[in-house]
Amino acid sequence: MLVESALFVVGLAALVAGADRAVTAAADLALYYGVSAFFIGVTLISVGTSVPEMVTSVYAAYYGAGDLVVGNIVGSETAQITLAIALVAFIAPFVTERRNVLVYGSAMILAMIIMILTLDDGVIGRAEGFLMMLAYLQFIYTLYTNEGGEEITEEVVEPTEPPARSVAVIVVGLVFVVGGGQLMVTNGVALARLAGIPEYVVGLLTGLGTTLPEIVVAGIAAHEGRGGISVGSILGSNITDPVFSLGVGALFFDVVVEDTATLLPSLTYMLAVSIAVLALFYWREGIDRRAAVLCLLLYFPSFFVL
Repeated sequence: MLVESALFVVGLAALVAGADRAVTAAADLALYYGVSAFFIGVTLISVGTSVPEMVTSVYAAYYGAGDLVVGNIVGSETAQITLAIALVAFIAPFVTERRNVLVYGSAMILAMIIMILTLDDGVIGRAEGFLMMLAYLQFIYTLYTNEGGEEITEEVVEPTEPPARSVAVIVVGLVFVVGGGQLMVTNGVALARLAGIPEYVVGLLTGLGTTLPEIVVAGIAAHEGRGGISVGSILGSNITDPVFSLGVGALFFDVVVEDTATLLPSLTYMLAVSIAVLALFYWREGIDRRAAVLCLLLYFPSFFVL
């Protein structure tokens, strides 16, 4: 068990570090070409920080650990909308337009509902995975045609490295992500079986670990005064994970959940806290440090609704 534990930690560390490097380089590259800051956050950075969830989804589906796949997504979603927002708001309060909260918040809730509906029969097949990914790509296309191509950010900066080097860093980062994902999932499943812990619970804890890229990237963006990137990356990741990340795994291998009834409490809680935090976002036009305390308190019950 000691070996599996060590390899699990190494895999998680490699996955998080690789994702962080890849996303940072990708953000520099996008900013260099003058794309909207909020659009970067919702699309490029949210997809980049969701790479750990995507890789985990594919590997876990391959090894037949459907409970781990779903647990990872649910744990990540709940941690992002509560813990991640709270920690980032402590660094620098979120400020965003109500229109953005309404549009992207509605897309986030819709993505979660789609995930819950596809899990109703306990199996997410390739056709469903393909449709989930297609729906996400349609959302990105609509977003780009309506906003991404029209807004030019005021935060355009010269990257510290030339674009060619940024591309190389992205590739190296993704290599670490893929290798780390394999180590984490294979040893996570082994640990669950050795200790008699349900794989779904391991998935929830893994979801917390794979949320670290979102927290780090959003925190850095908030500290540097790039609020659009910060809030966009978290809301965007919560749209990406339920449909695209889960859909990627199902596209390659059917995602089979042993007992869907056991998932209902945590799925319901994920949806409920998401609606609550979005309502807080809309009402206050952002999240300040006082509201961040409430978001933080909303995170802890997620471990008691398994």
